[in-house]
Amino acid sequence: MTGDEGARRLIAQLGERGLTAATCESLTAGLVAATITTVPGASAVFRGGLVTYASDLKSTLAGVDAGWIAENGVINSTTAAQMALGCRQACRADVGLSCTGVAGPDPQDGEEAGTVFIGAAYQGVPVVRRLHLEGAREDIRRATVEALLGLGCEIVSGTDR
Repeated sequence: MTGDEGARRLIAQLGERGLTAATCESLTAGLVAATITTVPGASAVFRGGLVTYASDLKSTLAGVDAGWIAENGVINSTTAAQMALGCRQACRADVGLSCTGVAGPDPQDGEEAGTVFIGAAYQGVPVVRRLHLEGAREDIRRATVEALLGLGCEIVSGTDR
């Protein structure tokens, strides 16, 4: 499923259920939100997004525990979970979608390029997946968008549980 297909599917599912979504993005720097909003009708279900490219913004905007980040960095499942929960709260949305990782070319926080964590939170419960992606920087970013939109569809439809 491409990012555009995932966005169309997510918007349809959110609309059918009367739900809204928000994003908190790091390595994609707004690409998830941009992909969602290319779909006509997105304004009915998409509340907005946080671009927390800098590590400190994950705390100040999304509410990720600053102590956790200081001890563990930002490339991990806990950060992704807290980002998903945080954007949901900050944007007053039903579903929060998040991604944090390394697009490359250099490693970060001891993680190699292509290491990505995507998260989705619905009804206060976060689901996180670790991805091992390959390719150039832009390939990793686009694959992250596709995977995150797919996870969002799973969360909304209930097939993740």
